[in-house]
Amino acid sequence: MHDAVSAEKAGIAATAIITDRFVQTAQAMAEVTGMPGYPFVVIAHPIANNDDAVLRVKAQEAVQQCLTILQAQELDD
Repeated sequence: MHDAVSAEKAGIAATAIITDRFVQTAQAMAEVTGMPGYPFVVIAHPIANNDDAVLRVKAQEAVQQCLTILQAQELDD
């Protein structure tokens, strides 16, 4: 989350990808870094020990969410 917020502050469109277990932490980090409400991608926890098929599904979900967030940011600019 910190890296994504830092990129945004530098003028680079970005988003973070986190697992659902860390939503509250990500929200708190966004607020602490001065960007409350910063949008981020949420995928199912855990990642460790997932087989290739499960990881592919999670990656596809993440890509779709990233595109939605980044395209919305582009429209806001």
